[in-house]
Amino acid sequence: MSSATPAPQSGGPALELLVHGVGGTTPEEMLGDPRTVRISGDRKAAVYRRTDDETAESRPGADRDRPIPEAYCWSNLTSGNSARALWLLLLPFMIANLAHWMRPRAPRLVRSTRLYGVLVRLIALTLTVLITAAACEVALDLIAWQCAGVERCADERSWLGFLSPERGGWWSQPGRRLALAAVVPAALVGLLWFLSNRTWSAYESQRPPSGREVTEGEIGPETRRDASLTPALGRPGFWYGRRLVARLRAAHTAAGLLTVAAAVAGAAARHDRGAADTTLKVTGWVLEGAMVLVGLVVLRVVMVRGRSERRFDARFDRMAIDTLPKAALALLGLCVVYALWSRPGWSSSGTLPGDATFRVLSLIQGGLVVALAVVAWILQRHARHTRTALYGLNGPAVAMLACALGGLMTAGVAQRVADWLDGPGTPGMDGDGFIPGPPVLLSWQASVIPVLLAVLLVPLLTLGIRTVRRQRALVPVVEREYAKEETDTGVWRPDRGRTRRIAGVRARAELTDAGPLLVGTIAAATLVLGALAVLGAWVSGKVPGRAFGDSGDFTESVAETAQSVGSWLVGLGFLLFVTLGRRAYNDIGARRTIGILWDVGTFWPRAAHPFAPPCYAERAVPDLAWRICTWIEQNERTGGRLVISGHSQGSVLAAAAVWQLPAYARQRVALLTHGSPLERLYGRWFPAYFGPAALAELRDQVDRWRNLWRPTDPIGGPVRVAADGRGPAVDRDPLKDPLVYGRSRRHPLPEPILGHGDYAADPAFAEERAGLLARVAVPPPRQGATPGSAGERGAGAGAPERGAPDGSTRGGAKKRRGEERA
Repeated sequence: MSSATPAPQSGGPALELLVHGVGGTTPEEMLGDPRTVRISGDRKAAVYRRTDDETAESRPGADRDRPIPEAYCWSNLTSGNSARALWLLLLPFMIANLAHWMRPRAPRLVRSTRLYGVLVRLIALTLTVLITAAACEVALDLIAWQCAGVERCADERSWLGFLSPERGGWWSQPGRRLALAAVVPAALVGLLWFLSNRTWSAYESQRPPSGREVTEGEIGPETRRDASLTPALGRPGFWYGRRLVARLRAAHTAAGLLTVAAAVAGAAARHDRGAADTTLKVTGWVLEGAMVLVGLVVLRVVMVRGRSERRFDARFDRMAIDTLPKAALALLGLCVVYALWSRPGWSSSGTLPGDATFRVLSLIQGGLVVALAVVAWILQRHARHTRTALYGLNGPAVAMLACALGGLMTAGVAQRVADWLDGPGTPGMDGDGFIPGPPVLLSWQASVIPVLLAVLLVPLLTLGIRTVRRQRALVPVVEREYAKEETDTGVWRPDRGRTRRIAGVRARAELTDAGPLLVGTIAAATLVLGALAVLGAWVSGKVPGRAFGDSGDFTESVAETAQSVGSWLVGLGFLLFVTLGRRAYNDIGARRTIGILWDVGTFWPRAAHPFAPPCYAERAVPDLAWRICTWIEQNERTGGRLVISGHSQGSVLAAAAVWQLPAYARQRVALLTHGSPLERLYGRWFPAYFGPAALAELRDQVDRWRNLWRPTDPIGGPVRVAADGRGPAVDRDPLKDPLVYGRSRRHPLPEPILGHGDYAADPAFAEERAGLLARVAVPPPRQGATPGSAGERGAGAGAPERGAPDGSTRGGAKKRRGEERA
């Protein structure tokens, strides 16, 4: 980071609050000084300054000829030790949660908007049931029912010997084996609950600066009284999701436990319906009825209430949050006791009864996705966002990908475990193995993977050819842009190699805009192939290799190859997925490569799935809003001004924080974004929150806003807010990259192509920053306001003590410095 640009003398201090982007940056790099001090915050997210600037506001005018640089570092909210790579296993949940936020903006269609949210929450619920059912398939069906029930399979694995019927032990009965194996999926559900509860208390519990309720008139499209409250991200409850996440966590936990209970008691109940024991028969019916009843309560909890964004909602639904999981856990305990009951003569054969569960789940998910697409299309017709990805169908497409990924993870784990248990045979294909294998649908789903990859090659080849053509077309454009560049000899000569490199970087940067094409192609192909897989499994009842056994040698060999290759691809992909996740948390380069996708996914609150990775913005946005408010209040009487400089994902956090500020604070704030995905990614994929209307309102709310971008940047771009009667244009003309084409006395070495990084190296950055500070209005102090007062924050208690720049005491600042040095 270059040194701060001198600002005009105004009698008051000026603060430049820097917010980094994807991958993280150290405070020393952001501030350009190896000596830094933590002003406020903890090890996960904190505000830093240069050591020499710690008390800059209290110095006389000699030190006020420049803005005080201050860095907000939040990278540890999304990265850290390698154990966090386990969050990648929750990727289907995260993707489903994204679909909630992708709806088109149609404020007049209230019922359709609510229906959209209900459908996404139901899709998310099916994913929890699917993942739990996958754990039941492995532990209860493949291991406890199939392998432990076959003498050869149990003898091959000594740790299963005590379950073998041939030994006649207490655990050898099928019901008791199922009860014991139920510990595995129940533990998985408990782990998901624990992770969600722990992150809920750390992320969703951060109080926003304002806690007052927003009335209907302030939010309504025609009767709003305060334009600052119109954008959804500016509502007091947007970044405070304790109540909804707690409700959804209880419902999903109950759904997972009910899935385990059904797997344990289902087989025993079916056996008892053909037995002579009336007591066990009635008990089975009662337990199944109780499971249906609790399942209906789960559906009601998920469907009835969505997010409460209009107010700071700190209430709890004790009945749903406490009673529902406990009732499901108690019911699971009763089912375990029921399965443990002695049933002499009962033996396990074939697959566990209830293997149609995966087919039913696939049909339900497909139906919900189609219904979601219909609702999204209705919303898009009224929204008319011309740049919305996939014409408003991006939410359903992403929901389809979440279901597909969940299905592939399920099929991959089940196939690999079945291959491991089956000895020399192939599950479902021959009689040489020990066990029948997983449900045939999982084999069909694995078999469509090679077909899906073949379909995906078409858009990939198309994009490759288009990129090459685009590079050739950009060559003369690049030469014209640099033709007027001054040289030592006075004659500009093009270098074809350098020109092609610059044109190639620009062409590849445009590939980001082709993301909707890839997502749409994969989603459509997945929907069609998934429907065919369900149909094939249901009609034939056999794995693909045997279903096409009478179709000729060629067809049979193709089916067998697709099944085998697909099975290994799913397993290999799962392992590579986890390996990549661990590498991303240990290697900075790999983290930056996939960081933008992960940061986009975890930026949004958990509105649909409570087991998704936590939303770091629910900590970062209140952090920034509190910091801005307290600094402005501390320096209100001296006319303090502030510019927020956000790069990449940091610009999104900065915009979200500005929306959360009270009106008096926004009057002293200017916004400088660079390499920003606000419109290019967020505006296109999340139009209800970052669409043209929302970005235009953001321009109107802050005192000034300028955006810097490069044609070589694959992530950032223009925000496309043009000049009108309410304000000037936000975007500056595209910056040159590289700054200089060739060598000269001033630039003896070739300048690098910076792409998405180091915007501060461009002179335009310092120029725009100085211009923003010079133009920020300094309104008179509010009536009765004093530095450090809570003012308009409305949050009640929690105003910082006076003293240090962040409002904390000097002793506290010294203590934090000592902790950092230690």
